[in-house]
Amino acid sequence: MATNQTNSDVPKNGDVLIKILAFTLILSSMSATMFNIVLPEIRADFGLSVAQVSWVSTVYLLIYAVGSVIYGKLLDRYRAKTLISFGLLVFAAGSLLGLLATSFVFVLSARVLQAIGASVVPALAMMIPVRYFPPERRGRALGISSTGLALGNAIGPIVSSLLVSLVHWRWLFAIPLLILATLPFYRKFLVEERRTEGRIDWLGGGLLAGTVALLLLAITQGSLTLGAGSLAAFLVFFWRIRSAAEPFVSRALLRDRVYLMGLTIAALVMSISYALPFLTPQLLADINRLESGWIGFVMVPGACVSAYLGRKVGKMADIKGNSFVYHSAFGLLFGCFLSLSFFVGSTAAVIGLIFAFGTVGQMFMQIALSNTISRSIPKDQVGVGMGLMTLCNFLSGAVATGIYGKIMDHRAQAPWLPWQSHEEAFVFSNLYLVLAIAHVGILILYRSVFVRKKNARAAATLQT
Repeated sequence: MATNQTNSDVPKNGDVLIKILAFTLILSSMSATMFNIVLPEIRADFGLSVAQVSWVSTVYLLIYAVGSVIYGKLLDRYRAKTLISFGLLVFAAGSLLGLLATSFVFVLSARVLQAIGASVVPALAMMIPVRYFPPERRGRALGISSTGLALGNAIGPIVSSLLVSLVHWRWLFAIPLLILATLPFYRKFLVEERRTEGRIDWLGGGLLAGTVALLLLAITQGSLTLGAGSLAAFLVFFWRIRSAAEPFVSRALLRDRVYLMGLTIAALVMSISYALPFLTPQLLADINRLESGWIGFVMVPGACVSAYLGRKVGKMADIKGNSFVYHSAFGLLFGCFLSLSFFVGSTAAVIGLIFAFGTVGQMFMQIALSNTISRSIPKDQVGVGMGLMTLCNFLSGAVATGIYGKIMDHRAQAPWLPWQSHEEAFVFSNLYLVLAIAHVGILILYRSVFVRKKNARAAATLQT
């Protein structure tokens, strides 16, 4: 009779699981981005408006954002094997439905199922490094998972373009089916852990889901009514946290100043980071007059370099510390945004090179903050704690892109850098300059929370 795995298997299993996770992240991130390229074809096939076809991406984002924190909470209570099996099977079922779809309703239903299943992946991506690696090796694990994410983002648009040039866009649904190959490995190597006792506050979880869904819809639809609904749901959710015996989000976790400041810094950084993939294509199209296909090729090298460096940066975090990696990330991102502000209007090759530095900086930042925040969360709250970080990143990115879109619509009447003479470049130059300065403010906040705390702890150790 087979014996159950024990905690002694955790170090050995962690090395295997993190590699499987990287492959899973490649496929899940590809699935999230591949369909953006074929939206015009889906619109033409089914005779849809732009608003209607945009739901192919919007509904995926809504469910993915909410699901990441729901699965995170469930991972604190239920067997990881059960949850990953459910998630990947639902993801595959959605992919199969999309492959056979003959109407837009089926396509949309397929994306819903895909998102319900795929949203287990970010929860798993946070859980495995934290539970299967000690703090001194966690940076390397986060680096490997970041490599998978970067590779998926890099090759997703390329695979989508190549596949659609050869066969019908429905075949994009076939690629995620490869994710089923990872399921036997998760079933074998995920260690059976003792479940945390207690109930799940489904009402609190539903209120959080409603808050997020209404907020994202308010942003995408530009509706004040939906925004008011989101605020109302949040207030009821806040009341539920204070009144429930076992709230969906632990009151102790929300009283942890270090954790909350970590979430705040991560959200602020992410809101700025979204400017790179959102604004750069518009810059290359409006100023450099590149077509869509060439824009993708200009942006791909940055993701490839990030994928190559991911594991090395993770090791750097383990050896030199998260603070060193964060400051390195700051230097790359500050330099990227300042350079973009200065050199708007340069050749596409120059913009692509600057973009690559920014993409690498984002990866540095993600590893540093994920590693830092994970260390402030109690073990029985890891799932929901890291899930909230993922959720905050989604929300900050969605809000930020909405703001950037409004700024781009209004343009700029004058440049803040006097040598800018191209009128269409004014708004890009000014906005990039603001984002560079914003990174300085976030650095000051980071140092006040984490560097000062580390110095205080070191001083206390010396005194004793």
